[in-house]
Amino acid sequence: MRFLSVAHTDVGISKKINQDAFCLKIAKTPTANIAFAVLCDGMGGLRDGEYASALVVNAFSRWFETELPLMQSIQMNAVTARWKEIVLDQGRKILEYGKARGISLGTTLTAFLIVNDQYACVHVGDSRLYRIGTYISQVTRDQTVAAHEVELQRMTAEEAKTDRRSSILLQCVGASTVIEPALMTGFVEENEAYMLCSDGFRHQVSEEEMFGVIAPHLLTSEKIMKKSLVDLTELNKSRNERDNISAILIKTIH
Repeated sequence: MRFLSVAHTDVGISKKINQDAFCLKIAKTPTANIAFAVLCDGMGGLRDGEYASALVVNAFSRWFETELPLMQSIQMNAVTARWKEIVLDQGRKILEYGKARGISLGTTLTAFLIVNDQYACVHVGDSRLYRIGTYISQVTRDQTVAAHEVELQRMTAEEAKTDRRSSILLQCVGASTVIEPALMTGFVEENEAYMLCSDGFRHQVSEEEMFGVIAPHLLTSEKIMKKSLVDLTELNKSRNERDNISAILIKTIH
């Protein structure tokens, strides 16, 4: 399994600072091809949200550079267990930083690792991971009040799209004293695409519109993939999306 991969971020039409942060890394070992992506959407006044998102992304980047190479056999359950430790540790650091300054800050998190044909994911908040094959599907579940109401069947998915509680997080890294990250593992197939995105990337664009641009058969080069993310970003902005907008796109190829 090999990978085509791109990322794109935009401050948007109203904010002065981009509080989204991400990293994207591709590696090859004698036994494995590896793709790794992390996306965080920070929240907080001035540069506080930017600090939170960057802190978490940097922690996961260090894991990739220093800990992953030491794993003789990469077991996805061991990866997600370690990722949970990193999330809890970074959450404590951000919480202490905020308390010392009398501020509230935090960040969402979606991290994603592919090793050959297996994947691992950790998720906190409402940034998303999508799987795109013959159709587009959301792998992660939004940890918001509105999404929880949908799960309890007290609201429909359509109602949740316009409900103000769709932006109220049940937990995030840093602002929540207790964090329960969602941990997932599974398998990938050739000629699929995976997209991580902040909520600003998908507020004004439907999944059907996304699929029309990033269906795997359309993604024949990284240049085309990059243009696809830029086009969807600009479409969001043209519809008055006011948040920062970020996405990472990975395609699996033979």
